Amino acid sequence: MMFHSAQYLALVVVAVALYWFVSRPLPAGLRVGLRTLRERRTNRLAVLAAASLAFYAAWSAAPLLIFSGYALVNFTFGRALDGTRRPWLRKLWLALAVGLHLGGLFAYKYLDFALRSWTSLAELLGLPAGPAPLGLLLPVGLSFVAFQAISYIVDVYRGDADGTYSYGHHWVFLLFFPQVIAGPIVRARDLLDHLDDEPSLTTEDGVQGVFRIAQGVAKKLLLADVLATALVDPVFASPTAYTSAECLVAAVAYTFEIYFDFSAYSDIAIGTAALFGFRLPENFDKPYHARNLFEFWNRWHVSLSTWLRDYLYRPLGGSRGGKLLTLRNLMLVMVLGGLWHGADWRFAVWGGLHGVFLVALRVKWWVMGKPTYERWLSAAVGVVITFSVVVLTRIFFRAASVDAALEYFRHLGALTGGVARVTPLAWAALWAAVFFYTLPRPVFDWAGVTFARLPAPVRAALLIALGLLIKRIASFETQPYIYFQF
Repeated sequence: MMFHSAQYLALVVVAVALYWFVSRPLPAGLRVGLRTLRERRTNRLAVLAAASLAFYAAWSAAPLLIFSGYALVNFTFGRALDGTRRPWLRKLWLALAVGLHLGGLFAYKYLDFALRSWTSLAELLGLPAGPAPLGLLLPVGLSFVAFQAISYIVDVYRGDADGTYSYGHHWVFLLFFPQVIAGPIVRARDLLDHLDDEPSLTTEDGVQGVFRIAQGVAKKLLLADVLATALVDPVFASPTAYTSAECLVAAVAYTFEIYFDFSAYSDIAIGTAALFGFRLPENFDKPYHARNLFEFWNRWHVSLSTWLRDYLYRPLGGSRGGKLLTLRNLMLVMVLGGLWHGADWRFAVWGGLHGVFLVALRVKWWVMGKPTYERWLSAAVGVVITFSVVVLTRIFFRAASVDAALEYFRHLGALTGGVARVTPLAWAALWAAVFFYTLPRPVFDWAGVTFARLPAPVRAALLIALGLLIKRIASFETQPYIYFQF
């Protein structure tokens, strides 16, 4: 069920209507007595669970058993951690819970990758081949669910989350349908702690939620998908059929495609959650404005970057164990963060390259001092260098394999000119993407507030006009969201 599909919009309308209906006390004439506070909480949780079940089952119901297991682990070990203060026992419960979560992720996402890698290595060394890959189907959203589940159990261990929630609370927390497939990765404080709150929603907040959804749909269908079909996909499928200049334009276009594709999903998730009275954290903060790679990772996919910082980098020792350990931790986090995106060596290379650049940058700062960017020229140079690194390393991210990425780089190095095969539609989409990306955030905030203050018929007319524009321009087959594969 795609986020921009009629089925998804129908699900949202029905779920929101039911959610707010069961959230209010019934008039006494409709039943004996009014709904109690506890009944309303239970009914709201049931509506969210049913909507999440319907959303995910539209793809496949089988993985829900796996996700239900993740919820059971958090329910069981959260209570176990809450019920004891013995340090050794708490560490044992933590290790078991995290081990189960990572074990499930490894089995479905990395086991076949490990078996294929071993077979390749064994052939090279003349060793016996290992077992054949199992061919397990990776459940959509498993990476996000696993990381979200781990964050909860670690937060309970640290005393930052309550360990006494019911199984139903855990189920909804992990499978909340607006963000189950591709995030944002939320913490207990963002969602779980608010499931029992009495919800409130002003008309303006609700309309702004609808505006955020419409904004996400427009980003996806009018920018990301047009860039993909008009330029990025054809060039990456056969780079040697294009000039070096066209390949470079396609690499830049992909950098904007992935931003608008993923930020579109985040917009729709945040906007949908707002209709239920929840505030999910923002996932992007103008990442291509970053003046260095550290800034970039503080602005790109913020929920993943902060997760890696809080649950991997700092537990490894962060920057507290001396310079060499700091550099080691940076490399480990970036390589593992790359592999999180997919069981393929190209993701490890992509993450490793970012790790190398981050290590080099950290060493440079130790030697020469961290720049203050007080002069506009130094800030501009930093932005250009950082953006260039992001664009070029993403070739490994987008290419079909490491070999295909290397071939792409070889073709770039040929320095052949001419951009005749970049179509007017591709140029229009690319320049539109650059324009809308560079608009300051207050412009979008102002647009949302203004939209909310318009009369309802005008708002409806604008949404219909957007739908007609999408129908006219997006005449190609809709592309899956990029982050669905992770």
